[in-house]
Amino acid sequence: MGPGEPPRGTDQAVIEAALGWLESGNRLFLVTVVGTWGSSPRPPGSLLALREDGRMEGSVSGGCVEEDLRELALAGRLPGDEPGSLRYGVRREEAARFGLPCGGTLELLVEPLGPGRDGGLEAVGRALAAGARIRRTVHRGTGKVEVRPDREGEAALVAGAEEVTKPFGPRWRLMVIGAGQLAGYLADMALALDYAVTVCDPRREYAEAWSGRGVALDTRMPDDAVAAWCPDPHAAVVAATHDPKLDDLALLEALASPAFYVGALGSRANNDRRRARLAELGLDPAAVERLRGPMGLPIGSRTPPEIAVSVLAEMTAIRNGRGEPDRAAPPSPAEERLTQP
Repeated sequence: MGPGEPPRGTDQAVIEAALGWLESGNRLFLVTVVGTWGSSPRPPGSLLALREDGRMEGSVSGGCVEEDLRELALAGRLPGDEPGSLRYGVRREEAARFGLPCGGTLELLVEPLGPGRDGGLEAVGRALAAGARIRRTVHRGTGKVEVRPDREGEAALVAGAEEVTKPFGPRWRLMVIGAGQLAGYLADMALALDYAVTVCDPRREYAEAWSGRGVALDTRMPDDAVAAWCPDPHAAVVAATHDPKLDDLALLEALASPAFYVGALGSRANNDRRRARLAELGLDPAAVERLRGPMGLPIGSRTPPEIAVSVLAEMTAIRNGRGEPDRAAPPSPAEERLTQP
């Protein structure tokens, strides 16, 4: 990522590297995790671009599989014309060699690409740069590639006997209420985690000072902005203006929606008062209880970037089905002071 460029998700970094190598006349291999059994360091859909001289971008394991792929590429033992499949960790000793825990196994699709054969990556790159979602299908037998827009509700990865379809682009969305310093850190980190990010702030002085790259800015009142944004189960809303008049408007809309995460900045006492206000405004008690406030995991956050880490860690835990994060540890005094509205 160069100076002035917005943060990129992992897939975008891989695709941009691959396109740059192809433009320079290099041959490369696009490697995709298409199946895992048992424990695996990287999930299906993980991506690696491996240049024929051994340079790489992305990852498909904890490192040992990448080194083996590099050796195969340098020895000329990876597929030369059409896609091929590789499996790692079939035997226990092989799993141990490649750092796959608990006898895990992974299957890789390896696609050879080169000048005049970009495998549809140019179309994928354009979609990622525009923040759009797209699906790329590879036919295992022929290497033929099809690219089309991604539709809501489609599976994250479909790996069949004849073809593999992988989606690209943000499948998760984040709206941050308030264009302050915390919003900047939240936005940058969320972009790297493949969120599409919107920041909402109707306050003129904050909106005019906002310089977030790769982020949509909405200057409507928060309730109107959240309603128009239409939160779904892949959406999160974070209220961080320090102004109850603005935060509460957003929370009334967000808590009544299917958003998987709705959080608010502030101490426990301030969030207890916030819950009471939301109830007085007629929000259903079950919806009020969905509020995560103080938001974020209790890691003793002392600075805006640390608070951003704690919030995104909590969102990640919920995204990954880890249930209710442990909130037993109280926030530090510094954390309480920083989060006072």
